[in-house]
Amino acid sequence: MEYPDSIDAVQESLARENYVCGRALATVVFLSLRLGRPLFLEGEAGTGKTEIAKTLARALGRPLIRLQCYEGLDASSAVYDWNFPAQMIAIRTAEAAGGSTREGLQEELFGPGYLIERPLLQAMRPSEAGAPVLLIDELDRTDEPFEAFLLEALSDFQVTIPELGTIKAPEPPIVILTSNRTREVHDALKRRCLYHWVDYPDVQRELDILQARVPEASLQLSKEVIAFVQSIRTEDVFKKPGVAETIDWAKCLLALDVISLTPEVISDTLGALLKYQDDIQRIQGSEASRLLEEAKAQAKEMV
Repeated sequence: MEYPDSIDAVQESLARENYVCGRALATVVFLSLRLGRPLFLEGEAGTGKTEIAKTLARALGRPLIRLQCYEGLDASSAVYDWNFPAQMIAIRTAEAAGGSTREGLQEELFGPGYLIERPLLQAMRPSEAGAPVLLIDELDRTDEPFEAFLLEALSDFQVTIPELGTIKAPEPPIVILTSNRTREVHDALKRRCLYHWVDYPDVQRELDILQARVPEASLQLSKEVIAFVQSIRTEDVFKKPGVAETIDWAKCLLALDVISLTPEVISDTLGALLKYQDDIQRIQGSEASRLLEEAKAQAKEMV
């Protein structure tokens, strides 16, 4: 499938996959596709950074390859590994048969048949569907040596395996990197990318998102949910609820056949929205009643 030929086309393509995209984000996605540049998305957890990569892959009909980052991730874990158990079985079998030379066995053991391809190598392989979408998720969890390696890999879109040589992507993958900003990512890597800060959506956009993702929720309940979540984000809580939590909470309310928010319902389901006990205790009781009263008033003003 060809790339969308305009910013509006990007928004329409994502909307068909139930991703409500603002024009600023659609613009940087369009430019990333048009210029072949990696896209670096930064923002709070739960604001839709990972989901944009998944949705874009579906919209373009491309495979999604995800590299989930973590502390201690190194180049070998991200690129390739060798199937050591299978290699040991092959060695024992060759010893028992006595028919292989040392050089021949080594060439076989470190050939494609025993290679385990990790996400970066997978993303550089040709695909009938076209270049895949490579999602490098939560890059801020890794350390600087991996960033330096990634900088080189994304420059040339090639990796070197000592036993097999250099493997270069016939067509560069569509690269999306995300960060929750638990630490600063080095400027050298950011300069290779187009950058966009993914913020919490405004009231109308979050309502549109909720209606797209949880269409079975009534408009009135959706308005109350959005207004209440937006109110919590103005409070002094340790972790503000993201869009993902808004969607989860709405689904929980539907599972309980809730028609309208009440202080009792909020108290029973607040764990779907807030993930820290201190935050839950702060919002319960009279505070929840106050926020709910404000939310219902705000919900009446929504279009």
